[in-house]
Amino acid sequence: MTGYERGRLLYKLSDLLEQHNDEIAAIETLDNGKPYHIARIVNALSVKYLRSQAGWADKISGQTIRVDGPSHAFTLLEPIGVVGQILPWNFPTYMFITKLACALTCGNTVVVKPAEQTPLSALFCAHLISEAGIPAGVVNVIPGYGPTAGAAIGRHMDIDKLVFTGSTEVGRLLMVASAKSNLKSLTLELGGKSPLIIFDDANLDEAVAVADSGLFFNMGQVCTASSRIYVQEGIYNEFLEKAVERARQKVIGDPFTPGVDHGPQVDQAQFEKIMHYIALGKEEGAKLMVGGKRHGSKGMFVEPTIFADVKDDMSILQDEIFGPVMCVSKFKTVEEVIERANGTRYGLAAGVMTKDIDVANQVTRALKAGTLWINMYNIIDPSLPFGGYKMSGFGRENGIEGLKGYMQTKSVMTKLVSPSWL
Repeated sequence: MTGYERGRLLYKLSDLLEQHNDEIAAIETLDNGKPYHIARIVNALSVKYLRSQAGWADKISGQTIRVDGPSHAFTLLEPIGVVGQILPWNFPTYMFITKLACALTCGNTVVVKPAEQTPLSALFCAHLISEAGIPAGVVNVIPGYGPTAGAAIGRHMDIDKLVFTGSTEVGRLLMVASAKSNLKSLTLELGGKSPLIIFDDANLDEAVAVADSGLFFNMGQVCTASSRIYVQEGIYNEFLEKAVERARQKVIGDPFTPGVDHGPQVDQAQFEKIMHYIALGKEEGAKLMVGGKRHGSKGMFVEPTIFADVKDDMSILQDEIFGPVMCVSKFKTVEEVIERANGTRYGLAAGVMTKDIDVANQVTRALKAGTLWINMYNIIDPSLPFGGYKMSGFGRENGIEGLKGYMQTKSVMTKLVSPSWL
């Protein structure tokens, strides 16, 4: 199929996703627990992403390269082939559509395994893919568990590339599967424990709002969540006071109820993991400022939780909790906070709140993270590459960088006979 035709079908799919956003959001809220109005917003972003990538479908091309000698040289950008994609449960529709967008734009076919906790929106979207006219067999949705369906994708000899978003532990297993099968290339977006650094000169109310949304959005189930908050000593106490008050104002409840901004965790296993880390935080000596309990007697609701005076060696500061648990620590100098912010095994994202552009530039260049935000947080765009450093994975998604991961580069040289110029 030509790039133009692929792009046309992807634009048609975008329109269908937009038309059915209410249904898809309802399915996602039922499956995942995020507030319905949030699901609608996130799904609209996935449509924007799909349209952005679809625009590249007829513009992908290689280069003509001047070489030494009587030869004509050029590169071809070819589809990798069959791509396996294993999705997480925190943003089911967004992850399904954005990963699909890059693969199909470049002319690949895909085998997609949605998370076992949240398979329904992918199945509904598969119906829309068929309705859009995308040929049968181009997109294959395979629900199942990680050790069976996921492992089969990882070790399959006819899958040429594997894309995974999820835990670092599973990422390791997929690397082993690739090594033991056909050495399929990998793009891995893994765990995170992202720092948000707030300096004395920051707008305090704005910093509190950014920290709050950066951590508590989607009940803390975000890979880039700003779960480590470093606050300079001059505003530390005032920040804590305002952050605690804002957390207390969260409306917890049925995610379909208007006005609710904090729904349940995705399942019992995740609920129990979060409660375990809250108990661990207390045991290790962190100061519980607010929350720390189950909300109500039914459902997997966890109160927005803030710990203060968290030390660098505490488990709640080192491990990815993936829940509504904010860890706040005090710092004095730029040099100190850079070292501490880099002091985990992860490197997915980070944020800086300051009015001093020199400080912002110093910190952003020093932090080992794939995405940095200055005076904002968790704002993403289809054009910006996204991926991690260290044990947060490798490879990039989004934009041109994301497309490159779904293509092979082939170099071609042709002998020139009696060329008039070289």
